Amino acid sequence: MTWNTLILGAGAAGMMCAAHAGGRTLVLDHAKAAGEKIRISGGGRCNFTNMYAGPQNFLSANPHFCKSALSRYTQWDFIDLITRHGIAYHEKTLGQLFCDTSAKEIIAMLRAEMDAAHAELWLQTKIVSVAHTGTEFVVEIEKDGLRQTLNAKNLVLATGGKSIPKMGATGLAYDIAHQFGLAVTDTRAGLVPFTFSDGRFTPIAGVAHPVRASANGAQFDEAMLFTHRGLSGPAMLQISSYWQETHSISLNLFPNGDPFEELRTRRQAQGRRNLTTELATLLPSRLVEHLSGIMDLSGNLADQSDSALRSLCDVLQHWELQPSGTEGYRTAEVTLGGIDTNALSSKTMEAKAVPGLYVIGEAVDVTGWLGGFNFQWAWSSGWAAGKAIAGRP
Repeated sequence: MTWNTLILGAGAAGMMCAAHAGGRTLVLDHAKAAGEKIRISGGGRCNFTNMYAGPQNFLSANPHFCKSALSRYTQWDFIDLITRHGIAYHEKTLGQLFCDTSAKEIIAMLRAEMDAAHAELWLQTKIVSVAHTGTEFVVEIEKDGLRQTLNAKNLVLATGGKSIPKMGATGLAYDIAHQFGLAVTDTRAGLVPFTFSDGRFTPIAGVAHPVRASANGAQFDEAMLFTHRGLSGPAMLQISSYWQETHSISLNLFPNGDPFEELRTRRQAQGRRNLTTELATLLPSRLVEHLSGIMDLSGNLADQSDSALRSLCDVLQHWELQPSGTEGYRTAEVTLGGIDTNALSSKTMEAKAVPGLYVIGEAVDVTGWLGGFNFQWAWSSGWAAGKAIAGRP
């Protein structure tokens, strides 16, 4: 069976590409349904983009690579698309846009766009092998217990990374990239909770608090959540993408200002009150209880000199912690690293050395922050490849 374009992966990037690739396009996926990551994202409402999406919100060995696709298909273009499909949405926080009703609306929209482009979708299809004859790609598949051979002028790798393997994530795109001589950078779990092997935060699991989290020169002001395993919440997921193993992270428990003057003022008016009692009005009481077990918070406010209060505030604004690791791909929202951007055209997403081979979405070494940025990369890179394919003679 001969096609113009075969797209491996019916996720966000793959379906977006199919909607724009034109000609005879077939999307293949081993899952039972298309867009499963879309369906579960954002608590089932899909954080489909971010109003502030830009190159500065992405990590890559080449930070300039994402600029072309992001500038040519922007968050406003995608917002226009969902508006035309009548999908209601809202901003939750920090420019994060969610569906009012259900993430399934985004999947239905992409399927409708694919139908309009006459692109086909085959689910529950296993990729057995991929080859290139010199003029076309040959993909052997297994579907309904039968093996078939598909031929195509163009092949698009849109199978994502390794994150959330229980949903079927594999390193297939990396394997195919290696087969065709494309380099793959080191990969690791990103946007993932931290773990501490000693279970130190188990007694305060469930406590949340806004922090400024810092690691490796990056910092984020968002909420942090203590868990039985360690630390989670938006701030921790964000900083995990910058953290390196064996390194520490720094937490400022007062991201909105220095508590020193506040405590000095309270010392004058309420000096007889316990230091822990006063701190518990500024921090969650269970967190203060935990802190009292690892630092000296004894005595009344009146017992604290200016230098003692300053030292305490410094510690609370620079709480150094060294995680044992992260929860890994099991719960990671994305995979850091991927197919080396040096091998690809930033305009078309086509492999420079293999005409007709395209790589899009999470499979590429481009990883966004938490908050809709990775979906925007899927839309932008999928659109760029689709348009390039449609424009090929």
